[in-house]
Amino acid sequence: MKVTFLGHSAVKLDGSSIIYIDPFLSGNPLATISVDQIDKADYVFVTHDHDDHKGDAFAICENTNATLVSIHETAVEAENMGIKAEGMNIGGTIRFNNLNINMVNAQHSSATGHQCGVVIEMDNFVIYHPGDTGLFGDMRLIGEFFAIDLAFIPIGDRYTMGIPSAVKAVEFLKPKRVIPMHYNTFPIIEADPEEFKNAVGNFSDVLIIKPGDTFNLS
Repeated sequence: MKVTFLGHSAVKLDGSSIIYIDPFLSGNPLATISVDQIDKADYVFVTHDHDDHKGDAFAICENTNATLVSIHETAVEAENMGIKAEGMNIGGTIRFNNLNINMVNAQHSSATGHQCGVVIEMDNFVIYHPGDTGLFGDMRLIGEFFAIDLAFIPIGDRYTMGIPSAVKAVEFLKPKRVIPMHYNTFPIIEADPEEFKNAVGNFSDVLIIKPGDTFNLS
């Protein structure tokens, strides 16, 4: 599976399905692609409806005929715009032919619905994306329930976890690999990913990925 970090919290997973998560591209100073350059997608997952996460999700779905997957309220909004959508809620799973999309809890705010995270099981890999969140104890349960191959963890502080909380989240989740996200997009969320990597130590393999970079998850 190819994993591309698109900047901020935007991620592309390219395996038996092409999945975009929180595709904030327009207005993202770190984005290396524009929504017009995306011509193929199967699913777009949105963790919550803040502009820097919902981003270009609807536009990608309109351009590619992808299915929007999100909390019930966001899915209804998409359906009202003529977009294919699958609504769900925290604790639920949607099973498609080649993947499971599991919605898990997160601690943040949202204009409608509820902030959530997602655990994607595809091609024998398990990927966790928490969206925006603070540290919460039930991350232990997520780590116990899922054998996480790759976790994206926000480190930018102020609106999400800062580095100390993010390190504790890694301890709770026990992922094999971690990619820090939601930092340095704007001055208000500046953070040093090397500091995070050093603090995690040998507990998990921290990959510092620049926006636009792709690596093969194997």
